[in-house]
Amino acid sequence: MTKPRVLFIASLAASIAGCAVGPNYKTPALPPAAGYGVADQPAEVGPQLVSGMAVAHDWWRAFGSDDLNDLVDEALKHNPTIDQARATLRAAREATKAQRGAYFPSIEASIQPTREQFAKDLASPTESGQSLYTLTTSQVSVSYTPDVFGANRRAVENLAALEEAQRFELEAARQTIAANVVLAAIQDAALRAQVAAAKTVIDDQRRTLESFRRQHDLGQTSKADLAAQTALLAQAETTLPPLEKAFEINRDLLASLVGRTPGEPVAATFTLDALTLPDALPLSLPGDLVRQRPDVRAAEAQLHAASAAIGVAVAARLPNINLAAAAGSAPLDVGISLANSATFWSLAGTLTQPIFEGGTLLHHERGARAEFEAAAAQYRATVIAAFQNTADTVHALRADAKGSLAAQSSADASDRSLAIARRQLGLGDVSILTVLTAEQADAQARLALAQTRAAQYSDAVALFQALGGGWWNAPAGASGEKTKP
Repeated sequence: MTKPRVLFIASLAASIAGCAVGPNYKTPALPPAAGYGVADQPAEVGPQLVSGMAVAHDWWRAFGSDDLNDLVDEALKHNPTIDQARATLRAAREATKAQRGAYFPSIEASIQPTREQFAKDLASPTESGQSLYTLTTSQVSVSYTPDVFGANRRAVENLAALEEAQRFELEAARQTIAANVVLAAIQDAALRAQVAAAKTVIDDQRRTLESFRRQHDLGQTSKADLAAQTALLAQAETTLPPLEKAFEINRDLLASLVGRTPGEPVAATFTLDALTLPDALPLSLPGDLVRQRPDVRAAEAQLHAASAAIGVAVAARLPNINLAAAAGSAPLDVGISLANSATFWSLAGTLTQPIFEGGTLLHHERGARAEFEAAAAQYRATVIAAFQNTADTVHALRADAKGSLAAQSSADASDRSLAIARRQLGLGDVSILTVLTAEQADAQARLALAQTRAAQYSDAVALFQALGGGWWNAPAGASGEKTKP
């Protein structure tokens, strides 16, 4: 064979091998005018949002609590949801590697010793005519299916995309667990403050009721006034059990998030004063958001997998080539013989073309294309939801910052009012009831302040999570599984 002909055949084989049916995946474009709307405008009060500011991979450290940092680190190590996601990712990775094995020939070896006796009335298959003999058949078989139309390439692409989706499911699980731990810690601090405020109000109401009773005994108040104060005390007492219940349930949640049962309670306690809110918070650029959010990346990987599945379905309708070879020996003895009389070999090639499958293959392809359209719609919905979620979080952060400022002003005013009432009581200008009323108002203001501060902290957590959690900034090996945007 001449050299030009060899080169032609080689180039033809390479071009066939490089052909893969089905669409080549392309990353979808961003929606037109992708952005956060009015959320892009500067904040009037509260933390300033810095556009393009890096999101730390350990963003929870921004709250300045060592106990919180330790709790999140423990949860990321021991939470069973993360362990499950890691195991599922390993399974997806092994499935991808297993499919890549189809690129290579399959080689098998076998040996089959048999002891047979033919009826003497029948002709013996042996050359010597023996009716009782031992036959040992041993062979090596090689089979290979060239990936002519790229069916296996698309199958590997499909599984690799599903592996990628699972990798981002793992990252989403890590970010969700971290956010839930921080939110539970904030709730722990808020409920502590609310329980303390509720107890203060109840104590003040009890003292007020005792004062009313003394005045009633002296004839200075009516039964109606006494009954009204009794009702106020009962109303205040009803607020405490729900808060205590929520507090205990939240403590159980903290234990479960770090992989413990309620029988192994978390020792760490949190207060709002022990947590800090950063003066500046990040706000990712719109183009970066879709590359950073694990849910968007997982949805894109699912879209990629659906695109590759179309190629698998198309290739199933095209011709398929299988090459097979076998060689071995079958001596009339136990063992392996290389004698010419005992050896055998075979070469075979099979070309298969589906002709009629009752429309099965056609409908599989149409179904794959419909699945791709569904995945594309799901991806668009996920992207839109990501921008909405981020914008909503920014709105909440700014609204709660204003609410916290108003609550702080109310608490300061209540403090001043209580201080004045106590000075007047010392001078004999007002009664104890005036002071008790001021104390109740101060406790209510403190309760409102605790709620708004907790809301601000929770909004900051939601923002970090909405921006993707900074996983791409983690050092190599920090999470065990890492993929750059």
